[in-house]
Amino acid sequence: MTVIVRDFRPADAPAVVRVRRACVPYAVTTEEALHFAVRSANPASKYRLLVAEDGGEVIGTSHVSLAYDSDEPGQSRVNPHVHPDHRGKGVGSAILRTAEEHLAAEGATTVFTWVNDEPASLAFAARRGYSPLRSAHFQRLDLAGAALSEPKLPDGCALTTGADFADDPRPVFEADAEATSDEPGDVGTDLDDYEDWLNQTWNHPCLDRGLSTLVVADGRVVAFTLVHTDGATTYLSAMTGSLREYRGRGLARAAKTDSLRRARAAGYTDAFTNNDSGNEPMLAVNSRFGYRICASEVRHVRGLV
Repeated sequence: MTVIVRDFRPADAPAVVRVRRACVPYAVTTEEALHFAVRSANPASKYRLLVAEDGGEVIGTSHVSLAYDSDEPGQSRVNPHVHPDHRGKGVGSAILRTAEEHLAAEGATTVFTWVNDEPASLAFAARRGYSPLRSAHFQRLDLAGAALSEPKLPDGCALTTGADFADDPRPVFEADAEATSDEPGDVGTDLDDYEDWLNQTWNHPCLDRGLSTLVVADGRVVAFTLVHTDGATTYLSAMTGSLREYRGRGLARAAKTDSLRRARAAGYTDAFTNNDSGNEPMLAVNSRFGYRICASEVRHVRGLV
């Protein structure tokens, strides 16, 4: 077996989608999204989409980047995935070695990665010097059988969609920036660059603005759920949150309920979400919807110097 690790080429897209869907079936991966990631990456991220091939067949892949949006320099991310049929043959090690060399050359001092919470993957990470930090849970909701009553809002609040803000999404950005800053995590994220947010979030090809629901009050977006879809059957909650002063009123739940109801009406069958194990409020909200944990992962870290 001769594994070659190289940069993604446009013709690789179908094979990379196949690998990622086999490894992460609870995420939304499309060919268009891969092309977008490469084309629109912020130069400061030093982003690379790596692929591993054997005999011309793509069998592994990884997004690799500096955490340019963090307030702490030197942090980076890598998430290798190897097709289940080709694990245990050194493919993951080859991808990780190439990624770490690239990140170190670009000034990274610390690298973070998510590892499947199962023995073989955890052992792989430990052998390569990665230490566990915290966990997160992927959850699945069967939309066909979900009990989704019509959402109720307090007086003065109204539901709208991301599509209604197509001409001026800045209010959505402001709500996302505040909610994201309070998300638990190891790499703090500051959404303070509107143009970068437009490029990375608002213009992402998987963002379904029509199914993304916003709650508007007092002339502002005060709660929201942004949604990614594959255009067929799979729906993924990309981010859900509320402004601090509006929390505890059930507004994020109302936004998510409305979005899920409309997704079901549009023919989507599987809804997925992902929450840090320490994010108890959202875990509780999703549990009440009927979401059930379908997979877990553990955040790991390794110093590069």
